[in-house]
Amino acid sequence: MDTNKPRLLLTRRIPQPGPELLHEVFEVVGGEADEALERAALLERVVGVDAILCLLSETIDAQVMDAAGPCLRVISNMAVGYDNIDVPAATARGIIVTNTPDVLTDATADLAWALILAVARRVLEGDRFVREGHFRAWSPFMLLGRLVAGATLGIVGMGRIGQAVARRALGWNMKVLYVRQRGPLSSQEIPPGADWECCATLEELLARSDIVSLHVPLTDKTRHLIGERELALMKPGAFLINTARGPVIDEAALVRALQEGRLGGAGLDVYEREPELTEGLDELLNVVLLPHLGSATVETRSRMAELAARNAVAAIRGERIPHVVNPEVLPRSGGGGGKPAGTREGNG
Repeated sequence: MDTNKPRLLLTRRIPQPGPELLHEVFEVVGGEADEALERAALLERVVGVDAILCLLSETIDAQVMDAAGPCLRVISNMAVGYDNIDVPAATARGIIVTNTPDVLTDATADLAWALILAVARRVLEGDRFVREGHFRAWSPFMLLGRLVAGATLGIVGMGRIGQAVARRALGWNMKVLYVRQRGPLSSQEIPPGADWECCATLEELLARSDIVSLHVPLTDKTRHLIGERELALMKPGAFLINTARGPVIDEAALVRALQEGRLGGAGLDVYEREPELTEGLDELLNVVLLPHLGSATVETRSRMAELAARNAVAAIRGERIPHVVNPEVLPRSGGGGGKPAGTREGNG
């Protein structure tokens, strides 16, 4: 063991080349198992480390930072979102927080589309129907779904992932409505031939969309952004897709809306009290449920692990950091600088 190396706590096993890059620079503690680190073990193993590389499965709050002690300089999150980290607490202690945006944009956009098609065309119901031996003959009334081509897609949160989902809608000849905190996109940001319209309000988007896909970060303002009132505004038979963060939807209200037949269905990759499901959700046949797979491709997870490792290495070495969540803690002289994280959205 090289005691001259800075120490890093790796909260769980991550794909290569992440571990290889970390071991070149750090004395690495942890990272042996692919399971979330229990709270007591986290508080014990974090003592005296210079860096933490964590995932969404670990809550890194003030207690963890204080347990680490004054040597802690960087918390590198292997995810685009960072609601598992108390960023103000880190900033107050001068600790750099980093994330891994950009690399999971396409994977999450692909999954959003997988959910759109699966719920609209009743793919899981059809698969179950065949496997259970009910497919005896073709019928003009069997498992009728809804046409996706030519439908209106509403995107709540037009950041990197939201725009990637919208670009894919071009191939389906869809009108895209969107709401965006920073207002309409410029004409240069809209692909040629795309029919994208910025709505003045979320309410307008919900009322006009056949499919609504959520791509906002989890903040105090977006928690239960879609609740009883918003669900009632959606078109009868419309579909709701969530690959962002679970608490953006009031899950109990969604279950009621689906049970009452007000919505056509839902596709969910994230949950309000993940991994726990709201009672009744798993009994609904018009809901597609996935276990938080937004970034789950071999290529994407490898790139996320690499970027998380490079973030941690750069922060410790005082080099330019690829993605910093709280750039205000960086020295003004330019060493260690990196581009701000931008919009927190998406999955994983």
